[in-house]
Amino acid sequence: MDHNKSVSTHIKSAMFPRFYCNHPLTTNDSILLPNGAAHHATHVLRLKKNDQVILFNGHGGEFTGQIVQIDNNGVTVQTQQFHDVSRESPIPTELAQAICTNEKMDWIIQKAVELGVNRIQPIMTSRCVVHLHGERVKKRAEHWQQIIYSACEQCGKNNIPELMPLISYTDWLSQYKSDQADRPITSSTKLLFTPTAQLKLSKLQPNNKDFFVLLVGPEGGLTLPEEKLAITTGFIPIRLGQRTLRTESAGLAALAGIQALWGDY
Repeated sequence: MDHNKSVSTHIKSAMFPRFYCNHPLTTNDSILLPNGAAHHATHVLRLKKNDQVILFNGHGGEFTGQIVQIDNNGVTVQTQQFHDVSRESPIPTELAQAICTNEKMDWIIQKAVELGVNRIQPIMTSRCVVHLHGERVKKRAEHWQQIIYSACEQCGKNNIPELMPLISYTDWLSQYKSDQADRPITSSTKLLFTPTAQLKLSKLQPNNKDFFVLLVGPEGGLTLPEEKLAITTGFIPIRLGQRTLRTESAGLAALAGIQALWGDY
């Protein structure tokens, strides 16, 4: 395919509504949209038969498609052309976010996806005002996962950021003490955001830009012992300007700053 024509197709297809489908996708296949996506397509977007859409399953690339049927069974889409397009940032990032109140946490996850995050790690710290146990952990994780899917639909990401299981602060940090952990530890730049730090993000000279791990505390911030523990584990204290940011602002500001300094902004 001609390069200019391919770029034009990608730009045009970006204008179509996007839907995440958690199953294999191939060209010239009839796909029944998931119930949530079908409801959004018909009741929110008011899509009709013959309207064009985009389908993706989180494994890279996307398919153009056309709605061929809307009935009591749902919305059926006929897939058309596959586009091997990626909108990932060149700087992979993990956001380790101390869990906070529901609306704040939802906002953080949604906007972090839009800003290009690759992995989201919810953590429990001593000052977290929200405490999740048992069935509540499962329900919140399912809710956060749906937010990630919706954010990918909106922002154009074709790779789904990984949502890690909720973990205690000390257990999470302990993983960075071993090279055997299933994380890119040895090639990461680990940052702790705190108003007591002196080093600014813009002055940072990371040894390795392969992967950034961003640690953000809860509403009341990390305790002094928690900050010290992170520093001894290799985290660099960073201050985001002269103002103290809220927990729902700090991680997002850091992600945006990293994209501007070393990413695709």
